[in-house]
Amino acid sequence: MTAAAVIGAAGPAAALLGGAPAAAVTAIAGVAAGLIAAVSLLIAAVRAVPHSGRRSSAWRWLASGSLGWLAGVGMRPLAEGTPFMLTFADVLVVAGTVLLAIGCGRTARRRAYGRSLPHYVSSAYISAASLFTICWVALLGPLYAGSDEPSTLASPVVCLLAACAVAPAALASRSAGCRVGRAALLVLAAATVQEVATAIARITVDGPPPLVTGMLTPVAFLLLAAAPWVVRPKARGRPARGPSSLIVEGAPLALAAVATVVLAVRVVTGGPEPSAVVLPVAAGSIVVVLLAKVFVLALETASMRGGLDSSERRLIHLAESAGDVIVVCDRDGEIREIGAGVEALYGYRPRELVGRSILDYVHSEDAPAVQSALKALTSEDDLPGERQGACRVACRVRAADGTWRPAESVATRHPSDVEDLVLISTRDVSDQVALRNQVVHLTFHDGVTGLPNRAYFEERTREVLARRGGGTTAVVFIDLDGFTGVNDSVGHAGGDYLLSQAARRLRAAVHADDTLARWGGDEFAVLLESGGSGQPSGSGPTDAQSAIDLAERLVREVSAEPFRVADRDIALTASVGVAFAEDGVPAGDLIRNADVATTRAKELGGRRVEVFAAHMHADVVRRLELAADLQRALLAGQFAIEYQPVVDLATSRVTAVEALVRWWRGSTLVPPQQFLGAAEDTGLIVPLGEWILRESCREVAAWRASSWDIGLSLNLSTRQITAPRFVETVAAALAESGLPASALTLEVIEEMLVEDAEEIIGRLSELRAMGVRLAIDDFGTGYASLALLRQLPVDLIKIDPSFVCGLGRDETLTLLTRTIVRLGHDLGLMVVAEGIERPEQLELLREMGCTRGQGYLVARPMAARGVDSLMRTSLAPVPPLQNTA
Repeated sequence: MTAAAVIGAAGPAAALLGGAPAAAVTAIAGVAAGLIAAVSLLIAAVRAVPHSGRRSSAWRWLASGSLGWLAGVGMRPLAEGTPFMLTFADVLVVAGTVLLAIGCGRTARRRAYGRSLPHYVSSAYISAASLFTICWVALLGPLYAGSDEPSTLASPVVCLLAACAVAPAALASRSAGCRVGRAALLVLAAATVQEVATAIARITVDGPPPLVTGMLTPVAFLLLAAAPWVVRPKARGRPARGPSSLIVEGAPLALAAVATVVLAVRVVTGGPEPSAVVLPVAAGSIVVVLLAKVFVLALETASMRGGLDSSERRLIHLAESAGDVIVVCDRDGEIREIGAGVEALYGYRPRELVGRSILDYVHSEDAPAVQSALKALTSEDDLPGERQGACRVACRVRAADGTWRPAESVATRHPSDVEDLVLISTRDVSDQVALRNQVVHLTFHDGVTGLPNRAYFEERTREVLARRGGGTTAVVFIDLDGFTGVNDSVGHAGGDYLLSQAARRLRAAVHADDTLARWGGDEFAVLLESGGSGQPSGSGPTDAQSAIDLAERLVREVSAEPFRVADRDIALTASVGVAFAEDGVPAGDLIRNADVATTRAKELGGRRVEVFAAHMHADVVRRLELAADLQRALLAGQFAIEYQPVVDLATSRVTAVEALVRWWRGSTLVPPQQFLGAAEDTGLIVPLGEWILRESCREVAAWRASSWDIGLSLNLSTRQITAPRFVETVAAALAESGLPASALTLEVIEEMLVEDAEEIIGRLSELRAMGVRLAIDDFGTGYASLALLRQLPVDLIKIDPSFVCGLGRDETLTLLTRTIVRLGHDLGLMVVAEGIERPEQLELLREMGCTRGQGYLVARPMAARGVDSLMRTSLAPVPPLQNTA
């Protein structure tokens, strides 16, 4: 290319305003702007807060770069006369540009530089090389076609590389110093334009750059000087995002594409000059870097895919190690891949299942839920962000042996290159389900008999009453009589075995539609729907009769034959109570009524059936109220003791007194027969009996201290004798009062010597050994045999008033009374007749040889002061005959 052509090509550039005045103006403006920027940045760096070290360092780098730039621009007019195309002023400008780039780069956060340093550097180089190629083809190529001074491009190329190197980080950064970094980037861009203009001016007219391009850099420096002091408004909510990272990442490729187009157009229209080597080097380097970048990206992609595959394999291996089966299937359930764990868990070989549908191995009742889960995970109608990510499904899976096993599955989306698949992790929960069923069974069933327990029976009763129609619903309670002593005789294991036998007998007697449960202890309960025993509902009286017939059959089944336990036979009977449901009766009340009826059956002797009546509940309530009143009365001291004298029938002298308890509720006397039974049932008879023992021993001891030889008789109940420390209590009362043991006579009835005979006889024998006298009360009316008199040596027997009342009127009673008196004499026992009320009774007893007696004819019960009066007025005999009124 000739010089005229070069000048002609540069004509438009030279047409701009230039010359020595323009060079001076641009130099002065550049120096001043650079100095202002340096001072501003240094002051801002000094005033920066201590924890913003990176920002302060960046501003110092920018200040240094500004000083280097202004030094180079300021010295450039002095260096214009040198013979070198690249002067020492240009070196200072290049150094300042590098420092500005470093400072600009440090204003951005580290994560703004992308994935890796090679990636960032390659992108920056592609951008710079593409811009250089575009500029070379469009402007610089014709100017440098015949030039032998390519070194003039050193400063523009450095500025271009510096700007492209920091541009992505500065544009993508959202740090507090991003505005300073972008102002520095503007300085680098303006410097690049100015250096290109300077290079063009040197090649074309050997003079300074035009004024317009020379003023871009001073303006940019002024913006850089102001940037640290611009107050950034506080962001509300999330901070505003910078330019999109996609645009920043795509800019190098876009510039490379534009460079390719420009180069292609240049080749089509005439092509580059053959002597130019810059363009092939720039364009070729772009291609090489792009190829290297593609190669690195391919390696990274392969590594990521390998890592993904490895992670997936590890996940599958981990799931199978935990006992899960991993299945990959499509949206229709066709199995594409399945883990090897399916063989150990379900007995299938993996290759047998591939290509088949998982629905073939899911229970038909659970298949719809599995299908819905698959469609929800692979639905194409929903937007990708709205698709369900994972779901949990409980189903039953058929094993190779044909059994159905409960399983829990978690299904997740499993994208592939071809279609969306579903990854299912299935865990067998047979053990958990079996354990849960066992817990439920144990919660509602009895562990000894295997029958439903109380909780189940109550819930079942509520359900039946809630849907009760016109039929009769009844509850039958069964209580085993005499079971209390079974555990003591054969142990608790033997007692449990007996209960299991009883449960089998009851189960055989109850209809399959009825509910038999163990209520607790030795009690069982039966719920009969529609009358029980399979009778149809609505049959009226037949329903009620069927329930009673069942109750009587249960009594017979229990007592039909003895239970065989621990190589011994144990005979038991049953007390049964029946309660019928009325309209609106709650389940709790129905069950309570049956229990009350059972208690009534036991009170009447057992081995019988009682049907609940309203008065039974009233009696129970009254008894509970009476028990509460008894406890309050004992604390308030409302009880008193009366003494009924026992006289020598031959001399009519008082030899002893029998202590009788009285309850005065205010001014009202409560008869003993109304409260002694309740006291015995509630156990209050024990503290009450101890109080009677201490008070009566104290009174009798005081009378004996007055030279009155008198004894004391007390009645005992079973609960008193079997109470803990009973023998010690009697001994303590005697010791406290000073009453001799021989003056105390304890009376028991015959039935007590039959029930719990071993324990009672043992304790009474201990008292007998202490010197306490023993008596059998109401002799002749119980079940005691003469053998008991040999096991328990007694001192006297008391003839029951039922025999005495018939003396002189009933020959049989008279004969029996005479026999008892003679038997007592033959055994060496003292005989006491009770209930003497008529003179002829007294005469007949004297004739029979009865030595002692008591009754209204002899003396009525009296308070302690009455006995004192009797003692003071007469230590003489009581008149043999008294008015019975």
